[in-house]
Order: sequence, then C-alpha cells, then structure tokens
Amino acid sequence: VTRSLPISLQSCQCLAWKPRPVGVWPCASESQHVVAGYSDGTVRVFSVSRTEMELKMHPHAAALTAITYSTDGEMILSGGKDGIVAVSSPRTGMTIHVLADHKGSPITVLQCTRKQYHDFGVEGGELWLAASSDRRVSVWASDWLQDKCELLDWLSFPAPAGPEGLDSLPPSLAAFCPWEHGVLVYVGFGLQKEALFYSLRKKQVLRKIPLPAFATSLSLSPAAPFMAIGFGDRLLRLQPCPAGAPQDYAGHDDTVHFCCFAPSGRRLLTASHSAVLVWELPGA
Repeated sequence: VTRSLPISLQSCQCLAWKPRPVGVWPCASESQHVVAGYSDGTVRVFSVSRTEMELKMHPHAAALTAITYSTDGEMILSGGKDGIVAVSSPRTGMTIHVLADHKGSPITVLQCTRKQYHDFGVEGGELWLAASSDRRVSVWASDWLQDKCELLDWLSFPAPAGPEGLDSLPPSLAAFCPWEHGVLVYVGFGLQKEALFYSLRKKQVLRKIPLPAFATSLSLSPAAPFMAIGFGDRLLRLQPCPAGAPQDYAGHDDTVHFCCFAPSGRRLLTASHSAVLVWELPGA
C-alpha cells in the first residue's frame, strides 16, 4: 500500500478509477482520481496524489452497489441497492439525470464505452449499460454535453424459480465486447449455465458458450478475444472466443467474486473472500 485515503464511518461498496484522456501520456505530476460509492448513498471523489477527498455528493437514498466514470471522465454514473441510477457531474457536484428503469432491483454493473456518433441510428458519443440483479440489462446512448440520454435496448433474461438451499442467486453481469463491435456479453442465473453474446444491431443472441456452473464474476480482455469467468467452486476459467478449449485454474480458496483485466490485457486481477491474485498472461 503506497497511499491511504481518508477513513469514513460508512462502508465503501464500490470504486472506479477516473479514465485518462485519450492521447494523454501518464506523468508523475498527473493527479489521479478515484470515485467511491458508500452505504449511506453518497458518492465521493478522492485525489490519490493528495490523499484527500475533493468532492462529496448525495444522489442516492440507498446504499451504492455500482459506480463508474463516463469514458471521458466528465460524468459519474452510480447505481443503488434500490435500482436507481444517477448521473452526476464531478465538476459541479450536481446530479443531472436520475433513471428509475431498474427500480426495485439492485444495480450489479455499470459500464461505459465509446461509440461512433451515428452508430445504431441514435445520437451520442458513448454507450453505457446497467445490469440489475433481476436479470435485466438496459443499454443507453448518451451525449452528456447536449444533455441527451436515450434508451437503445432493453434485455430481460428468463430464469426458473430460485432453487431451494441457495442463499443468494448468482449475480447478473454484462459487459460490452471489446473485440466485437456492437455486441455485449451476459452471464447470470438462467435456464442454462452459459455466456450469451447479444448483438445490439440484430437484436438477438448470436451465440452461446456453455459454462460448468453459474458465473460469479466476468471480465473481457481489451487486447485479445477471450474472457475471464469466476465461479463459486473456487474455479477461474479463461475462455477463448468465439470458440476454443477453455483453461481452468483453481488458485482461490473461495468463490471468485471479482475478476478484472488490466488495460493492456496482459494481467488479470481476481479476488475471493481472503485472497487477491494477479495473473500474468504472456500470450495476451
């Protein structure tokens, strides 16, 4: 640990790094920022270089469950346990959008990606998605400077009644596919144990990849066509896409509840209850 940020009496539920502007090379004097979501519904922005909180906002009435920056770092998207999504400006501290489409179900994922201005026939410079624990995924096209936020697609994945003896259902997880334009990947509790590749252009599932169990975490490599999937039985799987023999690893001592590729795609960070592992991927 090289720096310690200020302590809060509230519980920190989620974190996200502020993205670096396109074309800007990192330097020692660069001021890095982290945004954090808390159990009291607040969103707090911290300066890593100065180890201090710079901004505190209160856009939610419930605990935060997901948070991210827009692709240019000019907006913060936050999701709560009550399913409310808020879009706030770290420059002004004001919340400019409140979306209740997922109301009633905790937000499990928020993700933004850049897009061409006329992709999918809607205006806006980026796409973003929200997934909630009731197996719903909404996809939006946004132009924050023009105060535009338009629903592009709404997905709802079927599932059987919850099995007896299972304390909590596997999370609903979704991510834009870095190597396949206009496609998102979804995993979650459903009729089958599988990863679904859905085309936003064709409005249909393109293919399915069978899984050994319901996934508990998901990350797609930004550098090569494969994904990392965590499971409840301590298993981590690296899955080539669209097809290929998966590689399974059992280095964890509990459910692999988090996995995330580095921007280079050469390292993978995974976490379980009492272990955080960093994987080297020389072939990536």
